[in-house]
Amino acid sequence: MDGLGGLLIVDKDGGLTSHDVVAKCRKLLRTKKIGHAGTLDPMATGVLVLGVERATKLLGLLTLTTKAYNSTIRLGQATTTDDAEGEALSTTPAGHLADDEIAARTAALTGDIEQVPATVSAIKVNGERAYARHRAGEEVRLAARPVTVSRFDIRARRDVGEFVDLDVVVECSSGTYVRALARDLGAALGVGGHLTALRRTRVGPFTLEHARTLDELASAAEAGAAPLSLDMDEAVRTAFPHREIDESQVNDLRNGRWLEPVGLAGVYAALAPDGRAIALLRESGKRAASVMVVRPSNL
Repeated sequence: MDGLGGLLIVDKDGGLTSHDVVAKCRKLLRTKKIGHAGTLDPMATGVLVLGVERATKLLGLLTLTTKAYNSTIRLGQATTTDDAEGEALSTTPAGHLADDEIAARTAALTGDIEQVPATVSAIKVNGERAYARHRAGEEVRLAARPVTVSRFDIRARRDVGEFVDLDVVVECSSGTYVRALARDLGAALGVGGHLTALRRTRVGPFTLEHARTLDELASAAEAGAAPLSLDMDEAVRTAFPHREIDESQVNDLRNGRWLEPVGLAGVYAALAPDGRAIALLRESGKRAASVMVVRPSNL
Protein backbone atom coordinates (compact mmCIF):
# COMPACT_ATOMS: atom_id res chain seq x y z
CA MET A 1 0.00 0.00 0.00
CA ASP A 2 1.47 3.35 -1.07
CA GLY A 3 1.35 6.54 0.92
CA LEU A 4 -1.87 7.65 -0.76
CA GLY A 5 -3.98 4.97 0.86
CA GLY A 6 -7.70 4.88 0.14
CA LEU A 7 -11.01 3.85 1.65
CA LEU A 8 -11.77 0.67 3.54
CA ILE A 9 -15.47 -0.21 3.67
CA VAL A 10 -16.05 -2.58 6.57
CA ASP A 11 -19.10 -4.77 7.15
CA LYS A 12 -19.11 -4.29 10.92
CA ASP A 13 -20.05 -7.17 13.21
CA GLY A 14 -22.46 -6.68 16.08
CA GLY A 15 -20.98 -6.05 19.52
CA LEU A 16 -18.11 -3.88 18.26
CA THR A 17 -17.86 -0.11 18.55
CA SER A 18 -16.64 1.90 15.57
CA HIS A 19 -13.47 2.59 17.57
CA ASP A 20 -12.96 -1.16 18.01
CA VAL A 21 -13.09 -1.60 14.23
CA VAL A 22 -10.56 1.20 13.68
CA ALA A 23 -8.19 -0.34 16.25
CA LYS A 24 -8.40 -3.79 14.61
CA CYS A 25 -7.83 -2.34 11.14
CA ARG A 26 -4.79 -0.40 12.34
CA LYS A 27 -3.25 -3.70 13.37
CA LEU A 28 -4.24 -5.49 10.16
CA LEU A 29 -2.91 -2.74 7.91
CA ARG A 30 0.01 -1.88 10.20
CA THR A 31 -0.68 1.83 10.19
CA LYS A 32 -1.99 4.33 12.73
CA LYS A 33 -3.37 6.57 9.99
CA ILE A 34 -6.95 5.27 9.95
CA GLY A 35 -10.12 7.17 10.82
CA HIS A 36 -13.84 6.60 10.34
CA ALA A 37 -16.64 8.65 8.80
CA GLY A 38 -19.62 8.50 11.14
CA THR A 39 -20.28 5.78 13.69
CA LEU A 40 -22.36 2.67 14.15
CA ASP A 41 -23.80 1.59 17.50
CA PRO A 42 -22.33 -1.63 18.92
CA MET A 43 -25.62 -3.44 18.30
CA ALA A 44 -25.67 -2.43 14.64
CA THR A 45 -23.96 -4.20 11.75
CA GLY A 46 -23.11 -3.15 8.23
CA VAL A 47 -21.38 -0.40 6.32
CA LEU A 48 -18.68 1.59 8.12
CA VAL A 49 -16.45 3.86 6.02
CA LEU A 50 -12.77 4.10 7.03
CA GLY A 51 -10.08 6.32 5.55
CA VAL A 52 -6.51 5.00 5.39
CA GLU A 53 -3.31 7.10 5.10
CA ARG A 54 -3.97 10.30 3.10
CA ALA A 55 -7.60 9.28 2.67
CA THR A 56 -8.20 10.23 6.33
CA LYS A 57 -8.22 13.80 4.99
CA LEU A 58 -11.06 12.86 2.67
CA LEU A 59 -13.40 11.88 5.47
CA GLY A 60 -14.42 15.42 6.41
CA LEU A 61 -15.12 16.25 2.76
CA LEU A 62 -17.24 13.21 1.89
CA THR A 63 -20.91 13.99 1.36
CA LEU A 64 -22.43 11.06 3.22
CA THR A 65 -25.82 12.67 3.59
CA THR A 66 -28.02 9.66 2.80
CA LYS A 67 -28.08 6.29 4.53
CA ALA A 68 -30.05 3.07 4.19
CA TYR A 69 -30.88 0.39 6.76
CA ASN A 70 -32.59 -2.96 7.14
CA SER A 71 -34.02 -3.17 10.64
CA THR A 72 -36.50 -4.95 12.87
CA ILE A 73 -38.95 -3.05 15.07
CA ARG A 74 -40.74 -4.74 17.95
CA LEU A 75 -44.14 -3.29 18.75
CA GLY A 76 -45.51 -3.86 22.24
CA GLN A 77 -42.58 -2.79 24.40
CA ALA A 78 -40.78 0.51 25.05
CA THR A 79 -37.23 0.49 26.46
CA THR A 80 -34.91 2.99 28.11
CA THR A 81 -32.61 3.07 25.07
CA ASP A 82 -35.22 2.57 22.32
CA ASP A 83 -33.47 -0.69 21.42
CA ALA A 84 -33.13 -4.24 22.74
CA GLU A 85 -30.12 -3.36 24.92
CA GLY A 86 -32.19 -1.16 27.24
CA GLU A 87 -34.48 -2.05 30.13
CA ALA A 88 -38.20 -2.42 29.49
CA LEU A 89 -40.25 0.65 30.41
CA SER A 90 -43.67 -0.73 29.50
CA THR A 91 -45.21 -3.78 27.87
CA THR A 92 -48.54 -3.64 26.05
CA PRO A 93 -50.02 -6.41 23.87
CA ALA A 94 -49.78 -5.43 20.19
CA GLY A 95 -51.28 -8.41 18.38
CA HIS A 96 -54.58 -6.58 17.81
CA LEU A 97 -52.95 -3.97 15.57
CA ALA A 98 -54.19 -4.12 11.97
CA ASP A 99 -51.73 -3.89 9.10
CA ASP A 100 -53.41 -0.82 7.61
CA GLU A 101 -53.20 1.01 10.94
CA ILE A 102 -49.47 0.23 11.20
CA ALA A 103 -48.96 1.32 7.58
CA ALA A 104 -50.76 4.62 8.20
CA ARG A 105 -48.60 5.42 11.22
CA THR A 106 -45.48 4.46 9.29
CA ALA A 107 -46.47 6.81 6.46
CA ALA A 108 -46.85 9.64 8.98
CA LEU A 109 -43.19 9.17 9.93
CA THR A 110 -42.05 9.43 6.29
CA GLY A 111 -40.89 12.61 4.57
CA ASP A 112 -39.60 15.75 6.27
CA ILE A 113 -40.28 15.28 9.98
CA GLU A 114 -39.18 16.62 13.36
CA GLN A 115 -37.44 13.90 15.37
CA VAL A 116 -36.28 13.82 18.99
CA PRO A 117 -33.00 11.86 18.95
CA ALA A 118 -32.53 8.83 21.17
CA THR A 119 -31.26 9.68 24.64
CA VAL A 120 -28.30 7.34 24.10
CA SER A 121 -27.19 9.19 20.97
CA ALA A 122 -23.75 10.73 20.48
CA ILE A 123 -25.18 14.27 20.43
CA LYS A 124 -23.34 16.57 22.82
CA VAL A 125 -25.20 18.24 25.67
CA ASN A 126 -23.13 21.00 27.28
CA GLY A 127 -19.97 19.42 25.89
CA GLU A 128 -20.74 15.83 26.93
CA ARG A 129 -22.24 13.02 24.87
CA ALA A 130 -25.91 12.35 25.59
CA TYR A 131 -25.25 8.63 26.08
CA ALA A 132 -22.62 9.39 28.74
CA ARG A 133 -25.06 11.55 30.68
CA HIS A 134 -27.75 8.86 30.33
CA ARG A 135 -25.42 6.15 31.64
CA ALA A 136 -24.51 8.40 34.57
CA GLY A 137 -28.18 8.42 35.57
CA GLU A 138 -29.03 11.92 34.38
CA GLU A 139 -32.35 12.69 32.75
CA VAL A 140 -31.48 13.68 29.20
CA ARG A 141 -33.82 15.88 27.18
CA LEU A 142 -32.89 16.50 23.57
CA ALA A 143 -34.59 18.98 21.28
CA ALA A 144 -36.40 17.81 18.16
CA ARG A 145 -34.61 18.50 14.90
CA PRO A 146 -35.56 18.23 11.23
CA VAL A 147 -34.67 15.01 9.40
CA THR A 148 -35.81 13.41 6.17
CA VAL A 149 -37.07 9.84 5.95
CA SER A 150 -37.36 9.17 2.23
CA ARG A 151 -38.37 5.53 2.64
CA PHE A 152 -39.94 3.64 5.54
CA ASP A 153 -41.32 0.40 4.12
CA ILE A 154 -42.62 -2.67 5.95
CA ARG A 155 -41.28 -5.84 4.34
CA ALA A 156 -42.69 -8.45 6.73
CA ARG A 157 -44.79 -8.81 9.87
CA ARG A 158 -44.39 -11.55 12.47
CA ASP A 159 -46.64 -11.99 15.51
CA VAL A 160 -44.39 -13.16 18.37
CA GLY A 161 -46.54 -13.86 21.39
CA GLU A 162 -47.96 -10.52 22.52
CA PHE A 163 -45.49 -8.59 20.35
CA VAL A 164 -45.46 -7.71 16.66
CA ASP A 165 -42.10 -7.70 14.89
CA LEU A 166 -41.77 -5.63 11.71
CA ASP A 167 -38.92 -6.03 9.24
CA VAL A 168 -38.48 -2.61 7.63
CA VAL A 169 -36.31 -0.77 5.13
CA VAL A 170 -35.38 2.81 5.98
CA GLU A 171 -33.66 5.36 3.75
CA CYS A 172 -32.98 8.64 5.46
CA SER A 173 -30.85 11.71 5.86
CA SER A 174 -27.76 11.79 8.02
CA GLY A 175 -28.70 12.47 11.63
CA THR A 176 -31.85 10.33 11.55
CA TYR A 177 -32.13 7.75 14.33
CA VAL A 178 -33.85 4.53 13.27
CA ARG A 179 -34.32 3.61 16.93
CA ALA A 180 -36.25 6.85 17.37
CA LEU A 181 -38.49 5.83 14.44
CA ALA A 182 -39.16 2.56 16.28
CA ARG A 183 -39.93 4.45 19.49
CA ASP A 184 -42.22 6.95 17.76
CA LEU A 185 -44.05 4.31 15.72
CA GLY A 186 -44.79 2.32 18.88
CA ALA A 187 -45.92 5.45 20.72
CA ALA A 188 -48.21 6.50 17.87
CA LEU A 189 -49.83 3.05 17.94
CA GLY A 190 -50.25 3.21 21.71
CA VAL A 191 -48.20 0.08 22.48
CA GLY A 192 -44.58 1.26 22.63
CA GLY A 193 -41.81 0.08 20.38
CA HIS A 194 -38.08 -0.48 20.15
CA LEU A 195 -35.42 -1.65 17.72
CA THR A 196 -34.24 -5.27 17.90
CA ALA A 197 -31.91 -5.36 14.86
CA LEU A 198 -30.18 -2.76 12.70
CA ARG A 199 -28.05 -3.31 9.60
CA ARG A 200 -26.71 -0.37 7.59
CA THR A 201 -26.66 -1.24 3.91
CA ARG A 202 -25.50 2.04 2.42
CA VAL A 203 -23.71 5.26 3.37
CA GLY A 204 -23.72 7.81 0.56
CA PRO A 205 -22.40 5.93 -2.51
CA PHE A 206 -20.81 3.12 -0.47
CA THR A 207 -22.76 -0.13 -0.08
CA LEU A 208 -22.35 -3.64 1.25
CA GLU A 209 -21.01 -4.59 -2.20
CA HIS A 210 -17.90 -2.55 -1.34
CA ALA A 211 -17.64 -4.00 2.17
CA ARG A 212 -15.73 -6.85 3.78
CA THR A 213 -15.92 -8.24 7.29
CA LEU A 214 -12.97 -8.07 9.65
CA ASP A 215 -12.46 -11.82 9.21
CA GLU A 216 -12.30 -11.38 5.44
CA LEU A 217 -9.84 -8.52 5.85
CA ALA A 218 -7.67 -10.63 8.15
CA SER A 219 -7.64 -13.47 5.60
CA ALA A 220 -6.73 -11.03 2.83
CA ALA A 221 -3.89 -9.60 4.94
CA GLU A 222 -2.50 -13.10 5.57
CA ALA A 223 -2.65 -13.86 1.85
CA GLY A 224 -0.92 -10.60 0.97
CA ALA A 225 -3.97 -9.37 -1.01
CA ALA A 226 -4.76 -5.69 -1.50
CA PRO A 227 -6.44 -4.55 1.72
CA LEU A 228 -8.32 -1.48 0.49
CA SER A 229 -11.86 -1.47 -0.84
CA LEU A 230 -11.10 1.51 -3.08
CA ASP A 231 -7.70 3.05 -3.74
CA MET A 232 -7.45 6.84 -3.64
CA ASP A 233 -8.34 7.31 -7.31
CA GLU A 234 -11.35 4.97 -7.11
CA ALA A 235 -12.50 6.56 -3.85
CA VAL A 236 -12.40 10.08 -5.28
CA ARG A 237 -14.14 9.09 -8.52
CA THR A 238 -16.87 7.28 -6.56
CA ALA A 239 -17.49 9.97 -3.97
CA PHE A 240 -17.16 13.23 -5.90
CA PRO A 241 -18.17 14.81 -9.22
CA HIS A 242 -15.10 15.48 -11.36
CA ARG A 243 -13.55 17.44 -14.20
CA GLU A 244 -10.63 16.43 -16.39
CA ILE A 245 -7.56 18.66 -16.48
CA ASP A 246 -4.40 18.72 -18.59
CA GLU A 247 -0.82 18.34 -17.41
CA SER A 248 -0.20 22.07 -17.17
CA GLN A 249 -3.20 22.37 -14.85
CA VAL A 250 -1.89 19.42 -12.86
CA ASN A 251 1.31 21.38 -12.27
CA ASP A 252 -0.66 24.52 -11.38
CA LEU A 253 -2.57 22.69 -8.65
CA ARG A 254 0.54 21.01 -7.28
CA ASN A 255 2.22 24.42 -7.05
CA GLY A 256 -0.64 26.06 -5.20
CA ARG A 257 -2.21 27.90 -8.13
CA TRP A 258 -5.92 27.94 -8.87
CA LEU A 259 -7.82 27.04 -12.04
CA GLU A 260 -10.57 28.71 -14.00
CA PRO A 261 -14.01 27.65 -12.71
CA VAL A 262 -16.29 25.47 -14.86
CA GLY A 263 -19.56 25.90 -12.96
CA LEU A 264 -19.52 22.81 -10.74
CA ALA A 265 -21.12 23.22 -7.30
CA GLY A 266 -19.63 21.97 -4.04
CA VAL A 267 -16.42 19.99 -3.72
CA TYR A 268 -15.35 18.11 -6.83
CA ALA A 269 -12.29 16.26 -8.11
CA ALA A 270 -9.71 17.28 -10.70
CA LEU A 271 -8.52 14.25 -12.68
CA ALA A 272 -5.36 14.07 -14.79
CA PRO A 273 -5.57 12.74 -18.37
CA ASP A 274 -4.65 9.23 -17.14
CA GLY A 275 -7.43 9.25 -14.53
CA ARG A 276 -5.27 10.03 -11.49
CA ALA A 277 -6.98 12.13 -8.84
CA ILE A 278 -4.87 15.27 -8.36
CA ALA A 279 -6.91 17.51 -6.08
CA LEU A 280 -10.32 18.33 -4.69
CA LEU A 281 -11.56 21.77 -5.69
CA ARG A 282 -14.25 24.25 -4.69
CA GLU A 283 -15.27 27.18 -6.86
CA SER A 284 -15.71 30.69 -5.53
CA GLY A 285 -16.06 33.66 -7.86
CA LYS A 286 -13.46 33.41 -10.61
CA ARG A 287 -11.40 30.71 -8.91
CA ALA A 288 -11.50 26.94 -8.62
CA ALA A 289 -9.16 26.51 -5.66
CA SER A 290 -7.82 23.37 -4.07
CA VAL A 291 -9.29 22.27 -0.74
CA MET A 292 -7.05 19.19 -0.73
CA VAL A 293 -4.14 18.09 -2.89
CA VAL A 294 -4.81 14.38 -3.27
CA ARG A 295 -1.58 13.51 -5.02
CA PRO A 296 1.41 15.77 -4.22
CA SER A 297 4.29 15.84 -6.67
CA ASN A 298 6.27 13.38 -4.54
CA LEU A 299 3.54 10.70 -4.69
